[in-house]
Amino acid sequence: MSSWARFAPGVNESAGRPTGKAGSGKGNRYLARVLGEAAVSAAHTDTFLGQRYRRIARRRGKKRAIVAIGRSSLVIIWALLTDEQAQFVDLGPDYYAARSNPERKARHHIRELQALGYAVTPNPAA
Repeated sequence: MSSWARFAPGVNESAGRPTGKAGSGKGNRYLARVLGEAAVSAAHTDTFLGQRYRRIARRRGKKRAIVAIGRSSLVIIWALLTDEQAQFVDLGPDYYAARSNPERKARHHIRELQALGYAVTPNPAA
């Protein structure tokens, strides 16, 4: 038991440091609230941020997705405010789908199987 744990009984710790899923509790709570509201609004749109919310919410949950979208919004706002020539261009809801290339993915998997010692002959589905 570390000396720190004497002052906070019942706290889970690892290597003398507290562990857990709780946030650090630092930062501007008013800004966080506004960013959260903006993120919830953006989640219901057919934009890049809306699609990003849906992708993250599927894997990590809705609350974490809201925080992630709020942070993405803050990064965009910061970039626009600090650079006078910057202009916002929405990447669109199909940004991630357009980046996945089925031929490249198939080539990659074939190479991985060949590296493991398999002979692969791809036959497209009819």
